[in-house]
Amino acid sequence: MPRMLEVSDEVRAEIGDDEADSLLAGAHAPDSYDCTSCRTPGDSSREATSTVLFVADETAVLAFAHSRCIPSQVVPVSEEQLAGAVRSISQAQAPAPVPAPAAPAAPVAGQPSVSSTGQPAVLGITCGLVLCGDTGHAALVIEPTGPVGRPGNTTGEDEFLDLLTEQGFQFVEDVNKAPAQLPGWSVLMAMGQLHAILHPTPTGTNAAWWQAHQPLQVTEAWRSAARQLSAVTMYAAPAGTIGRQPREDLLRQALDRATARGLLVAASLPLAGT
Repeated sequence: MPRMLEVSDEVRAEIGDDEADSLLAGAHAPDSYDCTSCRTPGDSSREATSTVLFVADETAVLAFAHSRCIPSQVVPVSEEQLAGAVRSISQAQAPAPVPAPAAPAAPVAGQPSVSSTGQPAVLGITCGLVLCGDTGHAALVIEPTGPVGRPGNTTGEDEFLDLLTEQGFQFVEDVNKAPAQLPGWSVLMAMGQLHAILHPTPTGTNAAWWQAHQPLQVTEAWRSAARQLSAVTMYAAPAGTIGRQPREDLLRQALDRATARGLLVAASLPLAGT
């Protein structure tokens, strides 16, 4: 039975015309699925469905999503991230208890390592909704636990903001105004979880500027805002500027204070994946 599938040109190029045509004819496409974006049930025989191909170095996994959530696309991931995606898909196909909803105002934090002057530092990352004008933006707020310097810096000087402005981030003058988009950078989501912030390299490829030790859960409101704008706003401030704020209103106040002190940079990063 034919399916209401959408197979983008990039997905078709990866899987080949024969496999794409078989999917459209219903040979290998499931009737029902859990949307890889919103995680709710879908039916490819009754509603428009996107094919989403997760591609790692040696492995690829085909997943499905409501077309109203995301378009058909290829999502590059690491082998480790792809293994996590496979586990999520397998778990979604088996009965499972319904999880308790996440508190909508509770930020989410992760601690990846980053090079710092003299000793390892940690990048704290907080997810929250930030109002720019009348629009809620999905935001990531980055703050190291200590000074971050260039390789070879032995002075202890914090060069974190300098390093980011050299990459194209701009100082924030008013949090109410959304920052400009930064070409080449992106935020990687897979299976509804936050995986990495990607940046361009001199070789023309993308690499992880920040990567979660484990994929981070985000609230449905955050994911919805990111999906609606197809972008995430990244804010960054030096160590000790923002702090861990337990509520989004307190996070906003901390961002406004950092702006007044000239210690906040930002950019809009396109959303990659789901």
